[in-house]
Amino acid sequence: MYTPQTFSERMMTVASKTATGEMSAISESSATGPVLQVPVSLRERKKLATRHELRRVTLRLVAERGFSNVTVEEIAEAANVSPRTFFNYFPSKEAALFGANPELAAATRDAIVHQSPGEPVVTVLGRVMAAQARMVAEEFEELGGDPLEWLGRMRAARVDPHVHAVHGAQMAAIERSLAEAIAQRLGTEIERDPYPGLLAAMATGVFRSSMSFWASSGGAVPIDRLVDLAFGALASGLPENCDLRYVTATVTASNVTDRKENP
Repeated sequence: MYTPQTFSERMMTVASKTATGEMSAISESSATGPVLQVPVSLRERKKLATRHELRRVTLRLVAERGFSNVTVEEIAEAANVSPRTFFNYFPSKEAALFGANPELAAATRDAIVHQSPGEPVVTVLGRVMAAQARMVAEEFEELGGDPLEWLGRMRAARVDPHVHAVHGAQMAAIERSLAEAIAQRLGTEIERDPYPGLLAAMATGVFRSSMSFWASSGGAVPIDRLVDLAFGALASGLPENCDLRYVTATVTASNVTDRKENP
């Protein structure tokens, strides 16, 4: 039986299949439609609930006090867990702020390397990044309240010089990981072939600009749609009249049609 999954269920699938060496949940099916429903144990649900609570508390406290004025001990206390439990989920408060997840990163690399052999790498990369963007948006939704407000809090925290530096280092690590995965798929090496690094840099730029537009537009356009259109434009050589430039108008026209058909 195939049914849609929540972010939590999909992340559990990612962790499970990454651990067993199977294809990740960030696959062709998860990028374009429903994915296989897998059993979710009570223990896994509790772990996801704790992770969400730690992120909620971190984002709230940082927004209220500023990043430098919040400690791991204070985050743990507000989330009703011990500091030791905090470190079972995140290696640092920076990781809790950004939602760093090693299982998702590993699954992303795996999907880029192995998904749809023979297909152009830019097509596969776009599909994988669109699926990941949707998962990020769903995680914000599952934190409760307005997902755009949570994203806004995280972005506001980057004003802190330390947070800005840490985020820059994190993005550089993600970019290198993508470049290595692209190189592996293409049977090349990043030390002798500049293409994987160039495509990885473009991919992180697409992701960042799409998230920014998604937030500034109030979520009017689904984030995975933005990423998908951006990669389509990229694959076409970034023409000036690409569909990406008219995505807002398309969504507005669709909303008008829906209101007429469903008064």
